[in-house]
Amino acid sequence: MTPHVTVGMDESPESLAAALWAAEEATLLGVALHLVHVEEWPVTAEVPVLAAESLVERFDTLLRDTADRARRERPGLEVTTGMSRGRAPAELTAAANEAEVTVLGSRGLGGVVGFLIGSVSLAVVARARRPVVLVRSPRDTRQAPAGAGGDGTRSGIVLGLDIEHPCDPVLAFAFGEAARRGEELRVVHSWNPPPTYGYAAILDPGIGSGLGQRAAEGLAGTLRPWRSRFPAVRVVERAVAGPAAAELVDASRNAGLLVVGRRSRRSPVGPHLGHVAHAVIHHSPAPVAIVPFE
Repeated sequence: MTPHVTVGMDESPESLAAALWAAEEATLLGVALHLVHVEEWPVTAEVPVLAAESLVERFDTLLRDTADRARRERPGLEVTTGMSRGRAPAELTAAANEAEVTVLGSRGLGGVVGFLIGSVSLAVVARARRPVVLVRSPRDTRQAPAGAGGDGTRSGIVLGLDIEHPCDPVLAFAFGEAARRGEELRVVHSWNPPPTYGYAAILDPGIGSGLGQRAAEGLAGTLRPWRSRFPAVRVVERAVAGPAAAELVDASRNAGLLVVGRRSRRSPVGPHLGHVAHAVIHHSPAPVAIVPFE
């Protein structure tokens, strides 16, 4: 398949928001948009065959209508559709591994509507080898605190960066998005003092400022080659002491996109999604891009 952005579709408002976001992303990347719906299979005995056939027709119509809208709003955008049968997490993860970016709907901590909300979207994020973006519905983002201007306008890209781990794919994705969209990139690195800091600070109050200075210098050094590679991107960097998840959620309240990394490692119970990624997925009002790295 040619380079493309994939969207998992169901009938939720979040799914439509994801499709519209993905259409813009595909246009910016200069690639095709692929809309896909997974028909959960096998159909249980409680679901009559005729009802199952009706569902297939309904989702086929949903894909066609969404594709037509994307073509109208993004003239020249190539849009394809497809349906598959199987378990949604496995089918969507396979599709994500073939796409430049995959976009899914997300309702955060709200109610459950459609197969893309909750366990399925989290499973895809934890397993996919390529970036996955989770998008809220406009209704959900209106309920979140408004941006700095007070009108709910969102702009800029926030990148949560852990400078202790090499994460070039995450940096490349965030800088690339900022360059394509012509938006400011706000980089946040959160650090925590060692457990002994509380006792040491009593003896030497300057220790805290020294740790903060080293964190800021480390962040600046990590970003320096990327600033050179993307000279047109305006970068604002900030090293803060505190829990990373809380800092990122707060920074994303008026942002157009929040980018975080996910280490590609497996735990004894399966694919692992770190607590920071898990927290921002559920609490950030902005679309969240999760980028895997080794």
